[in-house]
Amino acid sequence: MRLKRTEREFVSLQRVCRVATVGADGRPHNVPVCPLMVADKLYFASEATAVKVRNLERTGQIAIAFDEYTEVWSSLRGVLVWGTVRLIEAGPVFRRVRRLLYQRYPQYEEQAALEEREAVLVEITPTRKFSWSF
Repeated sequence: MRLKRTEREFVSLQRVCRVATVGADGRPHNVPVCPLMVADKLYFASEATAVKVRNLERTGQIAIAFDEYTEVWSSLRGVLVWGTVRLIEAGPVFRRVRRLLYQRYPQYEEQAALEEREAVLVEITPTRKFSWSF
């Protein structure tokens, strides 16, 4: 499943989005993350022990929402993506994506360095989407 060009452009410009996972008890977990889009994959980083990572290890499923709010409701727009995940803990892909995240979010390197095996990069392969105003 591929996003339309306009959806990809919108997603690529967003500095934050919301990630939803589900715990073993069925309870939803929703948190903001700093996304990165590379080709048709989405990425974000997390501590390896975070709740969202534990949920993803168990289910392999994710929902991620990108939206732009305005008081002019006819201008609201957003993209909701469902997908499967791969957790990347180390290696060349980890280092390449980490470098891209550091370029996009310079704060990471100074304030929340992403060390192999301590951090996890979550790679999302979209399987379904819903968008509005595109």
